[in-house]
Amino acid sequence: MMKKTKPQTAMAPSKSHNAHAHDGFSYSRNFFEGLVDSALKHAKKIGATDAGAEASEGCGLSVSVRKGELETVERNRDKSLGVTVYVGHRRGNASTSDFSEAAIQQTVQAAFDIARFTAEDPTAGLPDEDDIAKLQPELDLFHPWSINSEEAAKLALACEAAALKTSRRITNSEGAGVSAQQSHFFSAHTHGFRGGYASSRHSMSVAPIASLPGKNAEMQRDAWYTSMRAADQMASPEAVGRYAAERALSRLGSQKIPTTECSVLFESPVAAGLLGGFVQAVSGGSLYRKSSFLLDSMGKQVFPKHIEISEDPHVLRGKGSSPFDDEGVRGLKRKVVSGGRVEGYFLSSYSARKLGMKTTGNAGGSHNLIMSSKLTRSEDDLKAMLQKLGTGLFVIELMGQGVNYVTGDYSRGASGFWVENGEIAFPVHEITIAGNLKTMFKGIEAVGADAYNYGAKTIGSVLVNRMKIAGS
Repeated sequence: MMKKTKPQTAMAPSKSHNAHAHDGFSYSRNFFEGLVDSALKHAKKIGATDAGAEASEGCGLSVSVRKGELETVERNRDKSLGVTVYVGHRRGNASTSDFSEAAIQQTVQAAFDIARFTAEDPTAGLPDEDDIAKLQPELDLFHPWSINSEEAAKLALACEAAALKTSRRITNSEGAGVSAQQSHFFSAHTHGFRGGYASSRHSMSVAPIASLPGKNAEMQRDAWYTSMRAADQMASPEAVGRYAAERALSRLGSQKIPTTECSVLFESPVAAGLLGGFVQAVSGGSLYRKSSFLLDSMGKQVFPKHIEISEDPHVLRGKGSSPFDDEGVRGLKRKVVSGGRVEGYFLSSYSARKLGMKTTGNAGGSHNLIMSSKLTRSEDDLKAMLQKLGTGLFVIELMGQGVNYVTGDYSRGASGFWVENGEIAFPVHEITIAGNLKTMFKGIEAVGADAYNYGAKTIGSVLVNRMKIAGS
């Protein structure tokens, strides 16, 4: 059976910085404020009703290795000034990477010209002044990692070596990579918003291949990664490599299973996709276009009574944290689902107006979502969840994009393990799991205490009571 202890070992510490530091940046915040103010001033001068502008810069290093050799070293640096101009209820956008005064004026003019010739849209406009973030909490999002390409290659090689060392059956690798990224921006608009911050995101990953000897030599790959705002919070390269290798080894000897209907347990990283499906279905764009299987679901029972989903944009160092959304609207800590009922949608100012509702501060997406169950006990780890599954399918990987968000129909290639009497019996591959998200949400029986953070979503393994499995 596969070992399921997630790697938690820490790496060498990185220095913490506040969001005003500019390590490794070419431009200061003050310079960006000047650019943005210049753009807004020019927009007003040429007759814009309203305008917004954002100046940003990002830079980083990515290194990849394979089979003990360095493959690629990439340094990226980009910058941009984006301008939005409103002429009444007509909107135009333009952007440039040239920060000269002449280029700024040309970009504003281009956005203005686009706006003049765009169709009138009564819902278009900046957010209401009452919704603007006045207070902008410091969320500790910026931890630059001053790593050079040699050091990054060393870490990636150590990660891959740890995977290859785990077993003689780890015979190959798709490679390992290390990435250190940071960015900062300043944005403002004519409804009184001014704000910006610096942030960072670092990661390390590896994808080992396990194989069985013999004529029909079977090969199985798996991958694992660690990603954090601060490098000192990432798992060690050895821990990531070892765990990725254990995952690949556990898949050897995979079989097909006959077509059946059974309970399905989604491993926590895969379960994050179910939460993502819900977010998409109750987001403004899907709702006002009427392309969602959860239309008019506000106040309705979508999940069983034990399911809760909360959102908090202000978690310190959170991967989905921000002091305000992409429009400068304040974010709120809130319950999105309570007792299985939908209590909130994910709306920008535009989609809120379209629906005759108020913005929820989600222009740019959701922030630090947690899906949990009132039935979960602290001892409900993966082992306990397999016991709850009893006999059925434990899914650890999904393939393909077979989700129809208009109807909720769900059909994806899958691999994982067949479980009997709460114990893993054998690995399974080349199957398809199918159902409908509406029915699947209602059929969630349990959420594990093995919570995993996948970007802006945190969720444990999820047990769904019934799905169709298409096998051999």
